[in-house]
Amino acid sequence: MKSYMTHLECTACGESYSADEIHTICSACGKVLYARYDLDRAAKEIDRDAPASRPANMWRYFELMPVRDPANVVTLGEGMTPLLPAENLGALTGCSRLMIKDEGLNPTGSFKARGMSAAVSRAKELGISRLALPSAGNAAGATAAYAARAGMEAHVFMPKDAPVANQLESNAFGANLTLVDGLISDAGRLTRERAAEQDLFDVSTLREPYRAEGKKTMGYELAEQLGWKTPDVIVYPTGGGTGIVGIWKAFAEMMTLGWIDSITTRMVSVQAEGCAPIVRAFHDGAAAAEPWAEASTIAAGIRVPSAIGDYLILQALRESQGTAVTVSDAEILSAAGEMARAEGIYPAPEGAATLAGLQKLLKAGEIDPSASIILMNTGSAYKYLDVLSAGPSD
Repeated sequence: MKSYMTHLECTACGESYSADEIHTICSACGKVLYARYDLDRAAKEIDRDAPASRPANMWRYFELMPVRDPANVVTLGEGMTPLLPAENLGALTGCSRLMIKDEGLNPTGSFKARGMSAAVSRAKELGISRLALPSAGNAAGATAAYAARAGMEAHVFMPKDAPVANQLESNAFGANLTLVDGLISDAGRLTRERAAEQDLFDVSTLREPYRAEGKKTMGYELAEQLGWKTPDVIVYPTGGGTGIVGIWKAFAEMMTLGWIDSITTRMVSVQAEGCAPIVRAFHDGAAAAEPWAEASTIAAGIRVPSAIGDYLILQALRESQGTAVTVSDAEILSAAGEMARAEGIYPAPEGAATLAGLQKLLKAGEIDPSASIILMNTGSAYKYLDVLSAGPSD
């Protein structure tokens, strides 16, 4: 197998960079870089059914991933999570084709495993051995785990009120953990300072090109699991937004490859009422999101006041004719219980937010209940037991 990756490209100004040199963001404009592939050639040489005969993890799509040598892949078996019919929840909500993509079954209990497997694998291939990132929780644990697997050094910076499980797992995997008195944005500033001082490679959300490549495999999997079709609606909890933009990138790639005939999906962003910069920007018609002041929500993964990829998230929502909605912490907690009781899936608060958002949009008549609808549960509630038991924040 070989990767068809050709270069890196700025998503804003279009500047090209070598994929075989170390890059973070665009040096010309400071925006996000994407890995690009020779998709025309890949379309002629790859059978879309080939991944089905390979191991059931995200590296089954190796040719469309950013690692040259399979020996450099750092994996814990991430990906190919189940897409489960949610018939009981469907009956309760009036939705006839409701499904849940359960990312909580990934290694380290969340979808962050995908991004970190890709980022750590590529870092290994490029000769990087010391990583740093800020995290609201799950990305820190995933980074620590994959760095340990790869024999790398990990430095993670996390808000002091991040879920206890994330702090414990980061320490258990041998990461250098720094707790920050503040939000993920404060942890991000400290990460960039320490990375510059200590020669660490910053793998913050969309500040390097490869985490998004791991996340895009959710899009490939959904299409494969649906018989090489895209669903009508994907409801996604949005913090840094790598999941939404990754899935949207995957759909565009599959169209060029000829693996799907059309993109039928509306992307829906769900954020908490206490931190909703993307929702506000979407409904204001803005091209980018203003930072959210005094961000607050029990869902740590979507408590992101400002996202470097805000313009990419908004682009995906608008190109897909999607929408964006806020939910309260009380609604998140209620939805977590509903999903658990109805389907036996105990979602992370962020995953529960998708059900709460769907319920609001159904009530407003903004989603057709007969559509094929995917709720993305991005993590397991077992990582958040301290948060869920404490109830909503004030």
